[in-house]
Amino acid sequence: QVQLVESGGGLVQAGGSLRLSCTVSGRIFSEYVTGWFRQAPGKEREFVAGINLDGGRTLYEDSVKGQFTISRDNVKNTVYLQMNSLKPEDTAVYFCATRFGDRLLSSAGAYGYWGQGTQVTVSS
Repeated sequence: QVQLVESGGGLVQAGGSLRLSCTVSGRIFSEYVTGWFRQAPGKEREFVAGINLDGGRTLYEDSVKGQFTISRDNVKNTVYLQMNSLKPEDTAVYFCATRFGDRLLSSAGAYGYWGQGTQVTVSS
């Protein structure tokens, strides 16, 4: 069984930064693509960023390109999401998710394992 635990969320003022972490246990971490998604109140869950097995390829949703950076440490079994220049519209619950294999996909349905989420609130 794969387990994911997110951390690093919180309240930050607009323009500030946060780094989210997602620690994965239960399987060989390096065999899983990992992605970050977010869900704002009243909205559907949306893809934010994804990273392939060795960290050599990344995929970003257009609105966060140049603002967010995804990375992974396969020794620590952890994926990070560095979020800079945060805006109120970035407020959401952020989830990490994994899928077996090396295909970078943005569809939530392609990911079989999910964390519980961490709240990010950006005040104006």
